Amino acid sequence: GGGRAYRYGGEEFAVVFAGKTLDECLPHLEEIREIIANYDIKLRNPDRPHDDQQGRQRRVGNGASSVSVTVSIGVAERQAEQRSPEEVLKSADQALYNAKGAGRNCVVAAGQ
Repeated sequence: GGGRAYRYGGEEFAVVFAGKTLDECLPHLEEIREIIANYDIKLRNPDRPHDDQQGRQRRVGNGASSVSVTVSIGVAERQAEQRSPEEVLKSADQALYNAKGAGRNCVVAAGQ
């Protein structure tokens, strides 16, 4: 979708879609959310081998524990009343809190 991701805070990221409208960004953000929600994360065993080849051999069918992760996404675009990057980020941050309040694992646009 042409977005560039940046780390923004401890567990937060900003994805900037330069020159795109909110409607153009939403499908890409929804795809990111869905990919993360469907990704099966395998937990590493603390006594795993340090050798990469041995590690691959042990991973095959070892029944490692897995966890699922979801993300909440808040999105905003520059408007006449919010021209600076700081104002847009603040609006996206508010949308993020709204997404978390809506049950998490969703994309919420500013003003929804």
